[in-house]
Amino acid sequence: MMTFQFLIDVHLQLLINTIMKSTKLLIFILIASVIISCSSDNNNKGNDFTNFNSQICNTITGPTAAYWDYANGVPPPFNEVPILSNPGSQFIHSQQPYLGLIIPQGYTAFEDQNPQTLPLGVNVIRNDNAVVWRYVPLASFPNNFSVNDILATEINGMFNFYGFNGTNFEVLCQNNPPPTIELGIKRTFSSRLIRFGNFTGLVWVSVVQVEGLPTLSVSSSVSSGPTNEFNNLAMDVFLPLSFQLLVNESGTLSDRDGDGVPDVYDSEPDNPNVH
Repeated sequence: MMTFQFLIDVHLQLLINTIMKSTKLLIFILIASVIISCSSDNNNKGNDFTNFNSQICNTITGPTAAYWDYANGVPPPFNEVPILSNPGSQFIHSQQPYLGLIIPQGYTAFEDQNPQTLPLGVNVIRNDNAVVWRYVPLASFPNNFSVNDILATEINGMFNFYGFNGTNFEVLCQNNPPPTIELGIKRTFSSRLIRFGNFTGLVWVSVVQVEGLPTLSVSSSVSSGPTNEFNNLAMDVFLPLSFQLLVNESGTLSDRDGDGVPDVYDSEPDNPNVH
């Protein structure tokens, strides 16, 4: 006799396969964008988004606009893959090793823990508590939560972290594309770019609802820091951390020679005797 647990396992595997296909498509699009840009511009000027205009929000420009577009699935014209200029220690999640990152010097990484949502995630926080990069690829919410309910939860958590009282903030950009439904799987996305006090935060939430399952599968991210630093943070911290998640399916940077130094930081990535 088919058990309820079996049905949950089947739906969960279907969900995982769907997420993996979507992730691979996003990776393909981003890598294709990088390759096309590199082939047309070999001046090694790096990524200069000083005068960049967002394709989906006309109230922001520069690196913040580029990061906003990227977070909403619109890859800016990268000339090179963003990497950390000051790589520090490595974070590997204790329960899911595929969630691994090289974090910047001066930052500390913590596993995200919430007994209500049972998340798999990481919080990367600058040691002065002024900058946060939070990524939760999977958390569980009750079916009666909407994408905006979950977005509000993340925004309020950001406000609470900085001791902000939640009033007199400015929504610089917002994106609420219509949901998509395919094969009994509904996907909903919502994002905000918010200025509050002396800080700016970019928050996005993606919700997957599988027909017949009692809970929602949720991915979310928060990138926040002082407004006067946000452009630099977008280029030097937030984008490099995000791109590390796109390198391979294990979620970690490639290390072909196995010397413990990721290829992007290794002067000779195929020589284990040289870092």
